[in-house]
Amino acid sequence: MGRKGSSEERDGGKRREDTSAAEDDHKCRVCRFPLLVALSQLLLGVAVTVVAFLTLAISPSLLARETPHWAGIFLCLVAIVGFILYCVTYRPDERSTVQFVVKLLYFTFSTIGLVISVLVVAFAGYHHGQTSGFSCLNVAEACVCTLDPRDPIARTFTYEGVSDCQDIRETLEVYHLLQIVLNLTQAFFCAVASFIVWKHRYQVFFSGLQIGSLKRWNKV
Repeated sequence: MGRKGSSEERDGGKRREDTSAAEDDHKCRVCRFPLLVALSQLLLGVAVTVVAFLTLAISPSLLARETPHWAGIFLCLVAIVGFILYCVTYRPDERSTVQFVVKLLYFTFSTIGLVISVLVVAFAGYHHGQTSGFSCLNVAEACVCTLDPRDPIARTFTYEGVSDCQDIRETLEVYHLLQIVLNLTQAFFCAVASFIVWKHRYQVFFSGLQIGSLKRWNKV
């Protein structure tokens, strides 16, 4: 009777431990890498793209570096790869070819996304400084701006389809500041994604909960 009772207690304890582990795993599933990072990248990519196209609607003559929709579209692609990586079944030591390829793509795309975001921040900061020093005049259905109206050979910027120069100056200043904030945040999440993948590949990196006395960990 003692052995039977002891066996039942062990089985019951094991079932409770498995149930608790399953509940903890379900609770932390949303927090696992790269779901939150990829979701943040997707939202930021959509935001950057929408803001860029809205600004392009103000004047069709704006340059591509002034409306970096390409940066937002690329980050959406990075996020999709992140979602695929989250859905790939994890195997220790990267024995799955699909897992290795997707992880490599996510690391590469996140690194490229980091570089692109930094470039966009540089472009937006430069154009914000230019816009704040513009002197503009309305000419027909366009707004002609220059940095130094007294210099006859100074570079001019023409914004077509604009009826009020003051409005486009204020709008562009706010737009460039918004792009700086969005792309700085975007660069941060790309750096986080690249760092976690790199550290998991070349260093000991664990993510999850310690379960029971067996000290088992759930890897990224």
